[in-house]
Amino acid sequence: MQMIAAVDENWGIGKKNELLVSIPADMKFFREMTTGCTVIMGRKTLESFPGKRPLPNRRNIVLTQDAALQINGAEVVHSVEEALLLVEGEDPQKVFCIGGESIYRQFLPYSDTAYITKIDHSYDADAHFPDLDRDAQWEISETSEEQTCFDLTYHFVTYQRVNHS
Repeated sequence: MQMIAAVDENWGIGKKNELLVSIPADMKFFREMTTGCTVIMGRKTLESFPGKRPLPNRRNIVLTQDAALQINGAEVVHSVEEALLLVEGEDPQKVFCIGGESIYRQFLPYSDTAYITKIDHSYDADAHFPDLDRDAQWEISETSEEQTCFDLTYHFVTYQRVNHS
């Protein structure tokens, strides 16, 4: 399984269930990486999408504690284990965890690659991605050239889980 997120300098990912900033090239990268794949998200992440609808051209799996929740166009699960069962046998390169904070934390142990757009700015965030720079199980495998969007600079950074076997 893979993870994909845009983070600020403090690994912030959002505030009040919205992205910290919208960078068109990051949105395009997200679309290109996840289209045709399975995306796993929490209910609040789904509710942050336009029309609160599942993402098109993807298999959407939504993890929620709400036992009665039904979502047209998405599969609803109530545990990490249930989500993992649904993607069992799928190519791990075609399964993405897309947030939010608690979902990233719960699926981190099952992930081996993280595509992180690192924004060179600090925002007032109330949701964060786990800090992979401080996690000895993760290392940077690739970093893009510096990108810019108006006055913001950012990099596309790929992290890989380190095998200490």
